[in-house]
Amino acid sequence: MNDKVVNSSLVDRLEGRMWARVPWSEVKVGDLVRVTQDQFFPADLLLLASTNADGVCYIETSNLDGETNLKIRKALERTWDYIDEKKAVDFRGVIVCEHPNNSLYTFTGNLEISKQTIPITPNQILLRGCSLRNTASIVGAVTFTGHETKVMMNSMDVPSKRSTLELKLDMLILLLFGILFSICFIGAIGSGVFISTEYWYLGLILPGIEGQYDPGNKFLVVILTFFTLLTLYANIIPISLYVSIEMIKFIQSNWFINNDASMYHEESNTPALARTSNLNEELGQIEYIFSDKTGTLTRNLMDFFKCSIAGTMYGTGITEIQRAAARRNGSLLEEISRSEDAICEKGFNFDDRRLMKGQWRNESNADVCLEFFRCLAICHTVLPEGGDTPDSTTYQAASPDEAALVTAAKNFGFFFYLRSPTAIRVREAHVEKLHKLQDVEYEILNVLEFNSVRKRQSVICRYPDGQLVLYCKGADTVIYERMAEGASNQYREVTRDHLEKFGADGLRTLCLAYRRLTAEVYESWNEKFIQAKSALRDREKKIDEVAELIEKDLILLGCTAIEDKLQEGVPNCIETLSRAGIKIWMLTGDKLETAINIAYACSLVNNETKQFVLNSDVKEIRDIEDRGDAVMTAQAVSSLVKQRMEEYLDEAERVADDVDMALVIDGRCLMYALDPLIGRGTLLKLCMLCKAVVCCRVSPLQKAQVTTLIKDDAKKITLSIGDGANDVSMIQAAHIGVGISGQEGMQAVMASDFAIAQFRYLKELLLVHGRWSYIRITKVVAYFFYKNLAFTLTQFWFTLYTGFSGQRFYDDWFQSLYNVLFTALPVIVVGIFDQDVNAKTSIKFPELYKAGIYNLFFKWRVIMLWLVGATYQSLVFFYFPISVAQSAQNYSARMLGVWDVSTLAYTCILMTVNLRLMMASSSLTKWHLISVGGSIGGWFVFASVYSGIQVSFIQENIYWVMFTLLGTWFFWFLLLLVPVVALSLDLLVLLFQRWFFPYDFQILQEHGKFDSDDYESRTLLDHRPSTVEEQRRIQMAQLPKERSKHTGFSFDSPGFESFFAQQSGVPPPAKSWDIARRASMKHPRQSTGRKSRH
Repeated sequence: MNDKVVNSSLVDRLEGRMWARVPWSEVKVGDLVRVTQDQFFPADLLLLASTNADGVCYIETSNLDGETNLKIRKALERTWDYIDEKKAVDFRGVIVCEHPNNSLYTFTGNLEISKQTIPITPNQILLRGCSLRNTASIVGAVTFTGHETKVMMNSMDVPSKRSTLELKLDMLILLLFGILFSICFIGAIGSGVFISTEYWYLGLILPGIEGQYDPGNKFLVVILTFFTLLTLYANIIPISLYVSIEMIKFIQSNWFINNDASMYHEESNTPALARTSNLNEELGQIEYIFSDKTGTLTRNLMDFFKCSIAGTMYGTGITEIQRAAARRNGSLLEEISRSEDAICEKGFNFDDRRLMKGQWRNESNADVCLEFFRCLAICHTVLPEGGDTPDSTTYQAASPDEAALVTAAKNFGFFFYLRSPTAIRVREAHVEKLHKLQDVEYEILNVLEFNSVRKRQSVICRYPDGQLVLYCKGADTVIYERMAEGASNQYREVTRDHLEKFGADGLRTLCLAYRRLTAEVYESWNEKFIQAKSALRDREKKIDEVAELIEKDLILLGCTAIEDKLQEGVPNCIETLSRAGIKIWMLTGDKLETAINIAYACSLVNNETKQFVLNSDVKEIRDIEDRGDAVMTAQAVSSLVKQRMEEYLDEAERVADDVDMALVIDGRCLMYALDPLIGRGTLLKLCMLCKAVVCCRVSPLQKAQVTTLIKDDAKKITLSIGDGANDVSMIQAAHIGVGISGQEGMQAVMASDFAIAQFRYLKELLLVHGRWSYIRITKVVAYFFYKNLAFTLTQFWFTLYTGFSGQRFYDDWFQSLYNVLFTALPVIVVGIFDQDVNAKTSIKFPELYKAGIYNLFFKWRVIMLWLVGATYQSLVFFYFPISVAQSAQNYSARMLGVWDVSTLAYTCILMTVNLRLMMASSSLTKWHLISVGGSIGGWFVFASVYSGIQVSFIQENIYWVMFTLLGTWFFWFLLLLVPVVALSLDLLVLLFQRWFFPYDFQILQEHGKFDSDDYESRTLLDHRPSTVEEQRRIQMAQLPKERSKHTGFSFDSPGFESFFAQQSGVPPPAKSWDIARRASMKHPRQSTGRKSRH
């Protein structure tokens, strides 16, 4: 989408007392604009008023972060009345705010209006790139426009990636340049020696002789001859190679990968997408895969599965991880049939009759159950949509986890169905009378938002009876640190045991707690909170500090356990990739126990795998931490990591040949292990000996650091795959980045090189398309060097034959069209259609992939064989026609001239190099035959026409030459003899290699003829997106990559960062608005500004 189209989009701007439609390009800082439902915001706006009650509006941020859940924005109460033009014209105020920056999730500023200063939070800011939803219209004041909007500040190009083969190709080009300068230097020196008065009969002593042939100035002769030969031999540099490779890669990506039906996910209507064509062959050389867990190996479709309330564990289900652990231990699990009270819906897969249908009232801890369920129903930022009945209501949540918790509250009898800016309504099953419902409105006083430091979220609410309660949910570590001492938290130890049990079963855990507040305590704290919210400097830090003052003395209610099941086909995919020689590492932010059990479930490790566990959560470290000495703790962890890694490395080196090994390391230990002064080298050696590595509790930055460790230090080809924003840094750090279009938005897809819908599609992407692309491209590159060298050396032998004179051997048009026309199409056909075995065989025998890992088809030995063959063939191409020319005569009984010989040699070269390409092909299709036959036939047609027309300014040497040759017997004789003799050496080498040192694919070819792959059967014919939303999602994934300086998760209003997603670490980079919206809308660029006054 170009700037002209964007800037021509229209928006309502207040002019005088009326709204006027103006282009976005005319919107300035300080203007008041009106945006209606489903429109996009033309600039960064301060929300003044909304047609909804209490100044609330709903926005969608999918074009910024890929999340489709709606978010609330609320206008300042002081500006609610400025919704129509009659009142908006009276608005007078000054916005004092921060300088333009790229932080999408923060905003610091104040609105000065009527001698009153009101703090502005991100809840009042509408960013360019968002769209208005479920709201008739809003009125906003423009704060930033154009390149100073936050999304434009995030616009940043991703460093381009080049494949390993391309880097080696550069070295080959340098080699050819070396050959070029060498033969030019030889020719130039030879010319300097040859040009002398001894050959007076050549006219070398005549006055006015050209400098290049002047025996009296040999230095000038050498210099001029060198540059003459440089232009004559320039054809050795395969300039057309780059054009051909780009064409081949483009077709491979857009024709085969993007349209492969075996990588099409019907449920989400998502095909595979190659977002770049530069790295196709790199897919065939991957040795290490770094994978996220949640949403990549698992489905990221969260179900409330179990819970622990007041020290009692509830939930009878068995997870896939439990089943895998039972198989590992050789034990049997007793399957419990589901009860009649069990409910199974999206987000809820819980079964325990003790809690269902109000039976929790009969529990001894019923009062704790009541608070537990109320915490689930109140402490969140979910938006309900639909009606006010459980069946008609759907929840818009920042993450599947949060939606699952609210869904659980509904099924336990606490149905959250309405949210306003200041309150929520919950329909509760009456605590005293069964089956009686009661609608309760809770006033929401404050929401203490989640961030990566706090790792928790709190909501302060007022009950209808005036009681004040703080509900808090968060990671177990931060909740336990803030618990009240004494008998009020009698369940903390048993709950800790339950947390460990849930983690071992592969469940995601969260602790719930509450605190009752007095009015005096709350009012005193709220004054400090308001002051912190009004601060212009370090506002977020001050808010966090104030939150610490009230988030203490918590009473533990229990914990929740949410199941995230494995994706379909993950274990089989990992096992297949392992057989292909690929090592797979899992990098996750989850607990160590969860990570290990997921690794077992998806076949990363098994019972025979020897595990090296490096964990900082051990007794000696905890004892030092309890003393509160951070320095001693750091030294202790550092010493532990160094000692353990050295022990593990010694043991690994001893047993490396006997068993498979796996390293399990947590993020804290990894931080020290990556330090070059502590153990980076030891870590690298240990990891290289392991079949699999599991990194748990790691941050996004550490994911990228681990990827870089193998990519840069070990010099291995890597692939990173993930589905969330916290995987972006890892995806961009690897040679190949693969994004999964999953539940966490489009951030990973937008930063990736290839996008797929499921992890299991890596089999087809790597073992089929990657391997094919690698083999095809290596053949194309080697063949280009071969045919160019053979063609150029023929000219070089002619130079030696003619006294180093620089006389050209070929006609100019022949030389120019050699690469462009007569040898171009067959090599492109090979690069597109050639295949050694079909797709089914490639997956059935994944060991074939190892050829790419070891780079068997592009080693220097292979390239040298091609170049030696080219040198041998060039001698045949030159000396056979020259030998015949010394005695042969044409039909007029005249000797053959130089143009007769060169045309004969040229014809033999074209025949031979095209036949050599067919010898190199693993399969012959109709396209191979058509392209080779068409190239050779095209030469004869062109040569006949070209030599049959005498045009002095085009050619005067070739006239009638082709017809003269066609009338001689030796032309046809050499046309058969030269290719046979020239290709005999290559044929012997190929036969020797295939007989004594066969490749794996050759063995399979000999074992049985495989069926040629039907490309049409693998093409998406009837699976195109059928709806506008589906088309938009596909187009979004195909957009150019963008990288952001800022990282942060989007969070449902009134917060800004995703609570559950943030537990994985650093938030996601934002995407450029102008780039991201190309798929579905057209918008403009604005002027800039920082301080507005209206």
